[in-house]
Amino acid sequence: MLTKSELEIMELLWEQDEPLTSSQIIEMSVNRSWKKSYVHLLINSLIEKEMIEVSGFVKTTKNYARTFSAKLTKEEYTIAQFTSLHGFKDEDIPKIVTALISHTDSLDVVLDIEKIVQDRKAELNA
Repeated sequence: MLTKSELEIMELLWEQDEPLTSSQIIEMSVNRSWKKSYVHLLINSLIEKEMIEVSGFVKTTKNYARTFSAKLTKEEYTIAQFTSLHGFKDEDIPKIVTALISHTDSLDVVLDIEKIVQDRKAELNA
């Protein structure tokens, strides 16, 4: 489970969809709930939780800075939240999907879900 501050950083990494340095994270997090000096603790916590990873280095003025990227997509994180609930069973999936579908008025979304279900059925029957 992520803290509010950790989730803010993850949302930024998901939104940017490219590796960022800690300075870039601070700069882009204009409505952050955490202090700039706290970014390194948050990054280390996210690394420990295996939510982000060091993806490289970039030269900044005289030094090199690590860049960080998300290890999980936003969707994978959301699914992990559902499946980590105590007592979660495969039988819960239809109820969750039903609840999600009820939140949309888009026929395109429903048709996309229908195609995903058809494709999954074909995989399981193969």
